Amino acid sequence: MKLIRNLIPGMIALTLVACGGGTSVKPDAGKPATTTQKPTQKKGGYYLDDGPGDNPPANIDSIPDAVPRAETPLPRANRPYSALGRRYTPLTDHTPYKQRGVASWYGKRYHGQKTSSGEVYDMYAMTGAHTILPLPSYVRVTNPENGRSVIVRINDRGPFHDDRLIDLSYAAAYKLRLIEKGSGIVDVEALDERGRPIAGVVNSNIAQQPIAPAEANSNGNLTNAMNETVTNQAITGAYVQVGAFSVKANGDRLVESLQQNKLAENVQVENWYNAGTYRVRLGPYSSRQQAEAAAAKIKQTLNTNAIVVYQ
Repeated sequence: MKLIRNLIPGMIALTLVACGGGTSVKPDAGKPATTTQKPTQKKGGYYLDDGPGDNPPANIDSIPDAVPRAETPLPRANRPYSALGRRYTPLTDHTPYKQRGVASWYGKRYHGQKTSSGEVYDMYAMTGAHTILPLPSYVRVTNPENGRSVIVRINDRGPFHDDRLIDLSYAAAYKLRLIEKGSGIVDVEALDERGRPIAGVVNSNIAQQPIAPAEANSNGNLTNAMNETVTNQAITGAYVQVGAFSVKANGDRLVESLQQNKLAENVQVENWYNAGTYRVRLGPYSSRQQAEAAAAKIKQTLNTNAIVVYQ
């Protein structure tokens, strides 16, 4: 009986615990309570979900700078144009240029897109976009905050914002340590084919003129890697029209054939869209005689019709 009386209190205590009664232990006054918290993931701050690629190179800092060399500016990519209501007149030759301004960058969102020069944008190549520097050309970009400097090849148009001077590839921005900030002040200086600053007096008053969007000409549009429309302004003169197509791919093949046969070495050739039709034309030629001679050569080489037109 005595044994039973001793067991009853213990059984009551166990019953209370089983019914949901719990014990709370006050932490030691000298020790903080131990808590387990799932780490929060940092959300990306990249514009329009842009950012680094999924499989970046192991050492982006080791990617070599662009190597300057003599290159002829592309006629079509260096014509006057308008974008987002502003008119731009690109430099048509390699002249002294040095400006300080804001650099931004573009990454995986535009990787693989065609640039204004016709080349494909590679976010891990040392390239850049500028509104008026010749395509292609080379510049040294320096971050004055840390002294880092890179050489990039300008092969695209942009950025079309008043507060920015140059767009850089992801690799170039990484090497300048601009990725985390998204943008930063840089010095941009044009280089010659030997990688030296172009000698001469730098024109620091180069500017773009605003125009109303309705004034933009719809002929010969280009796009940059960000798919922003770059509208070429029409240049008057004699042209040779070689074909007219309802399908763009057919015109592109004819352009390629003209280039392969060296029939457009000294003039611009374009697959020009207007009023639902793609027209392949070459020009402008300095005289009607030159245009007629070019048309005759195209007829003989490609066995296709070619006519001289005026714009």
